[in-house]
Amino acid sequence: MSDQNRLGVFKTYKLYVGGKFPRSESGRVYEVTDSKGQWLANAPKSSRKDARDAVVSARKAFGGWSGATAYNRGQVLYRVAEMLEGRKEQFVREVAASEGLSKSKAAAAADAAIDRWVWYAGWTDKIGQIAGGANPVAGPFFNLSTPEPTGVVAVLAPRKSSFLGLVSVIAPVIATGNTAVVIASADAPLPALSLGEVLATSDVPGGVVNILSGVTAEIAAPLAAHQDVNAIDLTGADAELAKELEIAAADNLKRVLRPQPVDTDGASDSEDWLASPGTHRLTAFLETKTVWHPTGALGAAGSSY
Repeated sequence: MSDQNRLGVFKTYKLYVGGKFPRSESGRVYEVTDSKGQWLANAPKSSRKDARDAVVSARKAFGGWSGATAYNRGQVLYRVAEMLEGRKEQFVREVAASEGLSKSKAAAAADAAIDRWVWYAGWTDKIGQIAGGANPVAGPFFNLSTPEPTGVVAVLAPRKSSFLGLVSVIAPVIATGNTAVVIASADAPLPALSLGEVLATSDVPGGVVNILSGVTAEIAAPLAAHQDVNAIDLTGADAELAKELEIAAADNLKRVLRPQPVDTDGASDSEDWLASPGTHRLTAFLETKTVWHPTGALGAAGSSY
């Protein structure tokens, strides 16, 4: 059969929850189009039930992931970068179509996203040195502060930067031992759903990252109010939605990372994702544990230690 008579095999995009690839429990999908309005794929339209299932998976994975050594988490993140490098051409095509970029600009964004994974992989066993340490106290005590992961973090991915921005909000959450429930960009979800395939074939345990697609406000509302979600990143929310979610998040004292000021078209992700990310996203979802420990009786000869 000649190529001109052959029917192409369209890709079926699915959610990524608990290390598996379910369809939305509602059975709904929605059309994803490129910048010119041409059809690209059907993406799953997640429901509130899908959001709750993702939280359950993230909670189950939290103990093992947070209990792993920081060095091991760095190895796992680096493995993700390796897998992304091997599938870079796929992400270049998806980013170009999703964001209306030229192939060269999409390739630059993909390269930056992979480099961003490597960058955060290197921070896993170093963040403790800048976010913790020994505190000087008046008394015969050691006083030590150490950072610990917050828990399950809901992440609203950037609306515009479908891959580099996505990686920039996911990697710091899991690098510090948290687990994530990610809501992909509603307009450009395909790179996020493909990232789930990469995570599944890397060393990331199932449930550490869960990826949902659909209407952002519809999925975010139950996550913001969920009592087993410990924090929320509002990067992909506009000003009105961010305010509603922040109010809902206050019910169980969630940590909230507020979005950048909105730009002219109402999208809140006006952040320059190509800029150096710094460490603020690493520390945004960490708690500080401070331990006091007696040094022993102090006499004329000094400490008994």
